[in-house]
Amino acid sequence: MKHTNHIIRPTMMAALIAACSLLSTISAQTVKDHIRENPAYASCNYHIYPDSIDAKLTPAPKGKKPFYISHYGRHGSRYISNRSGFDEPFMMMMHADSLDELTPTGQRVLEVMKQIMNNSEDRWGELTEHGRRQHREIARRMAERFPEVLGDTAHVEARSTIVPRCMISMGTAMMELAQINPKLRITMESTKRTMGYMNYQDRNLRKIQMSAQAKEAYNKFIANRMGNTRLMELIFKNPDIVNEIVDEDYFNYYLMKMGLFQVHTPLSKNTYITDIFHIDELYRLWEVDNALWYIRHGACKLNGGTQPYSQRYLLRQIIADADSSIRLPYPSAQLRYGHETVLLPLVCLIGINGYDLETDDLEKLEAKGWWCSDVFPMGSNVQFIFYRSGPNDNDILFKVLLNEKEAKLPIRTDCAPYYHWRDFRKHYLKKIDAYKK
Repeated sequence: MKHTNHIIRPTMMAALIAACSLLSTISAQTVKDHIRENPAYASCNYHIYPDSIDAKLTPAPKGKKPFYISHYGRHGSRYISNRSGFDEPFMMMMHADSLDELTPTGQRVLEVMKQIMNNSEDRWGELTEHGRRQHREIARRMAERFPEVLGDTAHVEARSTIVPRCMISMGTAMMELAQINPKLRITMESTKRTMGYMNYQDRNLRKIQMSAQAKEAYNKFIANRMGNTRLMELIFKNPDIVNEIVDEDYFNYYLMKMGLFQVHTPLSKNTYITDIFHIDELYRLWEVDNALWYIRHGACKLNGGTQPYSQRYLLRQIIADADSSIRLPYPSAQLRYGHETVLLPLVCLIGINGYDLETDDLEKLEAKGWWCSDVFPMGSNVQFIFYRSGPNDNDILFKVLLNEKEAKLPIRTDCAPYYHWRDFRKHYLKKIDAYKK
C-alpha cells in the first residue's frame, strides 16, 4: 500500500492547536460557567434570548438553494404570567417588615420587590418592549440569511396561538419583514381552529407526568438543593423566628425568580436581588428546575418516557405543511408563534441535539447535556430551512436551526448538517404512528 507523506507547516500546526484549544474550551464549559457569564441562565424558561447570533452557517451542497422555511417560535420576553409567583414571597417580606425583622439588606431587597410589583401590576403575561425587539431582530436575521426564501415573490404565512403575547410577537416579526421587503405576500392568523396543534396540551400525558416513581425521585433530588440558610441570615434579623412566617425553600426559590425575571422588563439594570445570590446557589436552583422540566416534557423513564409525544400533532402538521409547500413553484415560509411548553417537547420528540435523552437518573442530566435553558429562552425558535436546485428537484434537503444555530438530528445523513427530507419524513411519521395513547 502506498503511503503519502503529509507535511504540516508550523503555521498550520499553530492553527490546529488553536482550534483544538478552542473546541476543548467550548466542550468543557459547564452550567456554572454559563450562570457566571449570565445569571439569567439559571432561571431556565425565564432565560433571555441573546441580543446577537454570531453562529456561522454551513454552505449548502452545490446547486442547492433555500426555498422554504418552516418555523415554530416562542413569544418574546414578557412579564411573569400571574402575580402568584411574586405575591407570596413579597407578602412574607411585608409581614417580616411589620415585625421589624428585616436587616438593612432585607430592607433594600423589599424596596426592590416593591418596584418589581409596581412595574408588573396589570401587566401579567404581557410582552415587553424587549420581547418585541427580540422578534424584530430574529425576523431581520432570517431575511438576511435566507434572501432567496423571503424575496419578492414569496408568500409568508404566519400563525400564532390566541394568547396576546404570541399574537404581538407574530405581528412584530411580520412588520419587520414587511419593512425589509414590502413586496412580500404576508398573511397572519390567530384562531382557536389551529390550537389543536399550535398549543396542544395532552391531558392523558399530563396526568402521568409526576408519577409516583417520578415524584419520589424528584423529591430526593431536590432535598438538599432548595433551602438557603445564608440568605435567610442575610435578610432577616432572627431567621429562627421568621421561619414561622417564611417558608425557606419557597422564599429562596421565588426570590431568585423575581431577581432574574427583571432582565425582561424596564427594571433590567437593577440587579440587586440577583447579586445577593452566590453562583452555587443559583446553580442549585437551576438543577431543581432543569430536572422538573425534564420530567414534565423530556423522555424521562420515570414516567414512561412518552411526554414528548404531546407534540405529535404539531410535528405531523409541520410535515404536512412542508409536503404542500414543496410542491409550490415559488418560495414560501410558514412561521408559527407559541409557547415553551410546546417548543421544548417538540425538540425532545424530534431529538434535536440529543434532547431525546432517555434516563431515570436525574443526577446525570447536566453531564449528558440536557440543559433546558439552551432550548427555550424567551424568543426561542426552531427553524427548518429547505433546499433544492429547482422546482423539479425531488431530492429535497433541509437543516434544522435551534435558536438560529445549526443542530443535529438522530437520523443518518451523508451531507451533515443537511438531511434528506424523505428520510426525516419517513422516520418521524413512523415514530408518531407507532405511539399508542
